[in-house]
Amino acid sequence: MPQVIFLPHPELCPDGAVIEAKSGVSVLDVALSNGIGIEHACEKVCACTTCHVLVREGFDSLDEGDELEEDMLDKAWGLESDSRLGCQAIIKDADLVIEIPRYTVNQVSEGH
Repeated sequence: MPQVIFLPHPELCPDGAVIEAKSGVSVLDVALSNGIGIEHACEKVCACTTCHVLVREGFDSLDEGDELEEDMLDKAWGLESDSRLGCQAIIKDADLVIEIPRYTVNQVSEGH
């Protein structure tokens, strides 16, 4: 099973986390099912950027983002070359190192 390593985030995951994940599951679902409350205002349908993550290691193991995801990412705060939407980044067989950006474009937390 691949591991998803979440780097420390001051509010969502202060100590970081190492999680065994099943292939075929999104980075967002792995985070949420393990108590890491990444924003997801559109309920995981690729209609916002609140689940924006930075894939620090393992980026090339993910399928390329489609045009819709790329268009959404253009609106993300802190966009980088290794940015993905957590709801669209589907884990394969490689380990991933994920950084959750400090901010999102949401001014108010959805509080899921």
